[in-house]
Amino acid sequence: MARPILAKRVPRSFLVGGGILILLLAAGAAFLWSTAWKGSRLVAEVRGGPLAPGIRGTITLRAVEGGTWVSVRLEGLPGYTQGPPPTGPLGFHLHENGSCEVGDPNQPFMAAGGHYNPDGQPHGNHAGDFPVLFSNGGRAEMAFFTSRFRPQDVAGLAVIIHQHPDDYRTQPAGDSGPRLACGILR
Repeated sequence: MARPILAKRVPRSFLVGGGILILLLAAGAAFLWSTAWKGSRLVAEVRGGPLAPGIRGTITLRAVEGGTWVSVRLEGLPGYTQGPPPTGPLGFHLHENGSCEVGDPNQPFMAAGGHYNPDGQPHGNHAGDFPVLFSNGGRAEMAFFTSRFRPQDVAGLAVIIHQHPDDYRTQPAGDSGPRLACGILR
């Protein structure tokens, strides 16, 4: 006949000390997690300038395996009008500076500089060249993946919505025309 296993009595001081150890380990893990993921999510609150004051929305960048997931949600966008050049689809870029200063109301947001291009690529292959936005009744929503940067690499930079579609060829900026709206990634 097998002998029953008897549980030993654990001293109370061990249980209390062990509980404190578990709490300390959990707090340390939470700190490391928050430190490791700091900068893993950025949001730009986009607002229209003098050429399109009704534009409002958010652009969110999230760190994912191998790169960044970019989500866009905008309203108040102008609809398509024939050109030349046409209004819409709308050029959409990450720019090299973190400024949404209007400056000249006829050419707003020029302080945002050129497209984000850390590796000196020709236009159409800048890390800041994003897909065009299609206005549907004034709204646009889309999401896409890029492996060209991580959110922490672009914190504080500006995103710009342009009046014309990007042709992804014309140097240096794709002939996207006037800058309609701007937001800073924070």
